[in-house]
Amino acid sequence: MSPSPATRRGGRWWEIRGELDHASAGELRELLTTIALQPGQRLVLDLAGMEFCDSSGLTALIAVRNHAQAAHADTALAAVPANTLRILRVVGLDQLFPLCPDSDPATRS
Repeated sequence: MSPSPATRRGGRWWEIRGELDHASAGELRELLTTIALQPGQRLVLDLAGMEFCDSSGLTALIAVRNHAQAAHADTALAAVPANTLRILRVVGLDQLFPLCPDSDPATRS
C-alpha cells in the first residue's frame, strides 16, 4: 500500500495504491495517527490505484471511518475498483461509506 496525501476543496484526500491487505493494513492504521481532521471536514480515500483488498484492509477502512467520526468529520471512498466495490456491497460497507465515482465529487458537501 502506498498512501499519498493532498488537500482538495476543504477536505483531506488520500490515494491508496497497491494492496491493502494483512501485510499493509497496519500501515494505514499507523497513518491515522498523523491525520488531523477538523469537525465537518471530509476525508476521502481515492482507491483507483488499489489492486487488492482483503478483510484486514476492510477493517483498516473502518478504522479510518471511526477516526474521522471521532473528530466529527466525514469519510468517503472514491473511484472504488469493481472487485472491491463488489465486496463492499456483499458485506454492507457500501451503506457505511459514501461512494463516489471519482475523487472530485467526493470532496463536495
